[in-house]
Amino acid sequence: MSIDRAAVDWAAVRAEFPLLQREVHGKPLVYLDSANTGQKPAAVIDATDDFYRRHNANVSRAVHALGSEATEAYEAARGKLARHLNVRADELVLTSGTTFAINLAAYSWALPRLEPGDAILVSRMEHHANIVPWQLVAERTGATIKVADITPDGVLDLDALEAAMTGEVRLLAVTHVSNVLGTVNPVREICRMARKRGIVTVVDGSQALPHMAVDVAAIGCDFYALTGHKMCGPTGTGALWARREHLQARPPFLGGGEMSRQVSFGGTPFNAPPHRFEAGTPNIAGHIGLGAAVDYLDALGMDNIAAREQELLAHLDEEMGKVEGLRVIGKAPGKAAVVSFLLDGAHGHDLATLLDLEGVAVRSGHHCAHPLMAYYGVPATCRASLAFYNTHEEIDAFIAALRKVRKLLA
Repeated sequence: MSIDRAAVDWAAVRAEFPLLQREVHGKPLVYLDSANTGQKPAAVIDATDDFYRRHNANVSRAVHALGSEATEAYEAARGKLARHLNVRADELVLTSGTTFAINLAAYSWALPRLEPGDAILVSRMEHHANIVPWQLVAERTGATIKVADITPDGVLDLDALEAAMTGEVRLLAVTHVSNVLGTVNPVREICRMARKRGIVTVVDGSQALPHMAVDVAAIGCDFYALTGHKMCGPTGTGALWARREHLQARPPFLGGGEMSRQVSFGGTPFNAPPHRFEAGTPNIAGHIGLGAAVDYLDALGMDNIAAREQELLAHLDEEMGKVEGLRVIGKAPGKAAVVSFLLDGAHGHDLATLLDLEGVAVRSGHHCAHPLMAYYGVPATCRASLAFYNTHEEIDAFIAALRKVRKLLA
C-alpha cells in the first residue's frame, strides 16, 4: 500500500477495513472500541490467509521449501517490528501479547532476583496485566508492592513517583498510555529517573503503539511489552523487547522444543536470545499478519495517524461536553484518543447495551483496572476509543445515540 503522506484520503483508508462496512441491529456499525482490539485491514487478513493457503509449515524445523518459506516470513515479521520500534531484532522476543510478555519479564528476570526487603513500584493507572504478575512474584519472593498515585485529572504525579523511588525499589512497572484514561505518560523522563537510581523499568506499550510513533531505544527502558491485535494485527501476537544484557542473563521461562541447542538427560544448553524464550510452535500466521500490520501502519505514517486521531478526539471531546449529565473520567493534557465516561442514571453495562442497539460499540466495565476504578469511586465506566479509521460522522452518530439513551432513562 502506498499513501501520499501530504494528503491522506481517510475515506479510502476506512474502505480497506472490511468489518467496518457491516451493520449491527439493522444500523451502520459505529466501532468505538479500538482500545479493546483494533480492526484489521484487508492487507493483514490477506497475509494470514496467504500463509495458510500457500506456505503453511512449522518454523525452524524443516529444510523443505515450505519450512524455509515459513521461517523466512516469520523472521521477516520480527525484523519489521524491530525496525518499527527502533530496536535490534535479536532483542525482540515474539509472544502471544503483552500479558505473556510482562509475565516473561516477571518470571524470568524478577523472580530469580528479588528477595525480602525489595520493592516493586507500579502506578495506580496500570492494567491488571502490569499489576498481577508483580503481585505473584512478590508473594513468592517476599518483596512488596508500592503504588505511585495520580491526580484527579488522571495525570501521573511525577514528584510523588520520584519520591517513591527509594532504595528498596528494584523494579518500576508503568504504562506508556492508560487504557482507561488515555493519559500519555512521559516514559522517557520516568525511565531516566529510575535509571539514575539503578531501578529496572518495564513499560507496557499496548495502548501506545496504535496511536503514535514509539522509539523504544530513545525511551531508555529495560523492558517494553506490546500486543499486536491493538495495532491492526491478529490476536495472539505481541512481543517483549529487552536489553541484550537482560536477555543473555535470564533463564528461559518455558522449556520445550526449539529453545535449546541439544537436549540430554545430563543437561540442556539453551539457544541464544531471543529464541531461548520461544519454546514450542509459535503463532506463525499471526505474526506474519502482524508484520503486514506494521507495513500498513508505516506506509500510512504514524504521524499521520496521530494527527488524525487528535482531530477526531477534539471533535469527540467538544460534542461530549454538550451532553447533559455526562461525566468524563480522566482529562490529562495531550491524552490519546480514549475517553472513559459515565451518564447520570445509567450503569456502564446498561448504557453500553443500549448504545449497542443503536449500532454503537463501546466498552463497559472496569477495563481490567480495578485499582483505578476504586480511586475514582466507581464500579465501572463506559469507554469510547477512536482509531484513524473512524469518522466525524460516526462521532455525531454516537452523540445522537447518547442523547437518545438519555431520554429513555429520564
